[in-house]
Amino acid sequence: MAKNLIIYYSRRGENYVNGAIVSLEKGNTERAAEYIRQAVGGDLFEVDTVKPYAPSYKGCIEQAKDELEADARPALKNYLTDISAYEHIFVCGPCWWGTFPMAVFSLVEKLKWDGKKVAVLMTHEGSGLANSERDLQKICRGAVFGAGLAVKGADVEKEREHIAAWAKSVM
Repeated sequence: MAKNLIIYYSRRGENYVNGAIVSLEKGNTERAAEYIRQAVGGDLFEVDTVKPYAPSYKGCIEQAKDELEADARPALKNYLTDISAYEHIFVCGPCWWGTFPMAVFSLVEKLKWDGKKVAVLMTHEGSGLANSERDLQKICRGAVFGAGLAVKGADVEKEREHIAAWAKSVM
């Protein structure tokens, strides 16, 4: 098993990009996670909810807001149960209401983080990392956090080399 794990949640379909709603065949965070894997190697794990988020962007963000306010933990199709074989773990997601989608927390709360080196990558359209690192640090007790990276979702493709360099630097 690889020593790097890249956990990510990404939204396909309707997304907010550069001030407009557009349909993406592949989500921005998924593309960024793939760039990390290409740069440093590792295993990808996609966070995927049992109940899909609304297909419309507006419906999705309202659902995400409700989950955040309720501190919900949506059920996932698959869970990781053991990350002991990994040294470095990248946690990647879009910025929804200032943090990760609650589905990311559904996964990470179930894992043992002692001694793991963790780095956060957040895609956004203006929010940067927001509270994502702080919120993850509260859950991932015993982990050591490297510098996080915020990438504007609309710029993921042109930031490919920057993402790769960052991934190498936090290892």
